[in-house]
Amino acid sequence: MHPRLLQSHLRASLDATQDAEELLREALGAKKLKELRRQRNRLAEHGEVRFEVARTPQAVASAVEIFLTLEASGWKARRGTALKQHDGDAGFVRRATADLAASGQCEVVTLRAGDTPVAAAIVLRHQDRAFYFKLGVDENFARLSPGVQLTLDLTRHLCADPDIAMVDSSANADHPMINPIWRGRLAIGDLLVPLRPRDPVVPLVHAALKLRTAIREPLRRAIHFIRKRQGKSS
Repeated sequence: MHPRLLQSHLRASLDATQDAEELLREALGAKKLKELRRQRNRLAEHGEVRFEVARTPQAVASAVEIFLTLEASGWKARRGTALKQHDGDAGFVRRATADLAASGQCEVVTLRAGDTPVAAAIVLRHQDRAFYFKLGVDENFARLSPGVQLTLDLTRHLCADPDIAMVDSSANADHPMINPIWRGRLAIGDLLVPLRPRDPVVPLVHAALKLRTAIREPLRRAIHFIRKRQGKSS
């Protein structure tokens, strides 16, 4: 009963057993880190830059609301895919993060400039792994790279945690923000697993799934193109 690989890709991961500063220097180089420090100094003109970690269910519940608001303030809201735009999705995230925080499996990290939250992310934990689950940023600060600034602080935070050995970025392959920062790669794939030897249904299911993928990808690109054109004309 040999499984069939439907698709696979590599996505960014972090070896959290390394020294964070050395890892960031190797990944980004001195010139890029200097530019990011300049942006952080510009961000500090709006108030002291602080990295906050919410861990208790009460603190996580408050921080999740900040995350939901940030995520719904940018391009995801314009596409109609922000969690806060759908009561079921937002309700699930609120319940799940609070329940996971009660067992130490969830924290929400926030980057502030003064009293203004400029980026927030949900981080999930399981045994010696963490998952960079969702990120939301204030696009009014986009030129100062708030998502990258939060990721740098998160890298330091997780590398300093002796309980975490590896962090899954949960990102798409070739993600333009996280790939240059986290240089580890994690192989992800979809497998079709037969339930009995020489199952005649397996080839049919495999063909149907391949056809679905072949149709879905062009449609997805077409939808993104139409939305982009509509955004320019509005």
